[in-house]
Amino acid sequence: MQILDTNPQLFFHLQQQRLIELIRNGKVDEALEFAQEELAPRGEENQSFLEELEKTVALLAFEDFSNCPVGELLDISQRLKTASEVNAAILTSQSHEKDPKLPSLLKMLIWAQNQLDDKAAYPRINDLSTARLEDPAV
Repeated sequence: MQILDTNPQLFFHLQQQRLIELIRNGKVDEALEFAQEELAPRGEENQSFLEELEKTVALLAFEDFSNCPVGELLDISQRLKTASEVNAAILTSQSHEKDPKLPSLLKMLIWAQNQLDDKAAYPRINDLSTARLEDPAV
């Protein structure tokens, strides 16, 4: 894909997200191998990539991600950040508006749900990929 060839930062962030997903799914051996083969060489070329890689690999040191100082990498916001970066690169390459509306709307949805959580029981969207409403826990 031409966009990835001309945007090494985007390519690195996609690979970083893949590593995060491997770690999230408990595939430690696969994650380590992937980090060594795919991401470490890029870290040698770019100091900021190396720092991001080290931060991501630090997730492997924790069994309980809630106590992990870099646990935010596992939040849905990290996926959204990577998706927004991909969308912006695609739109820019096609000479469209750089900031698509969908990521902003999803962020607003997440914010609104977080605001409502303590105040009301309501049908909530927990999985943004399916947008399926889930009944509130009673």
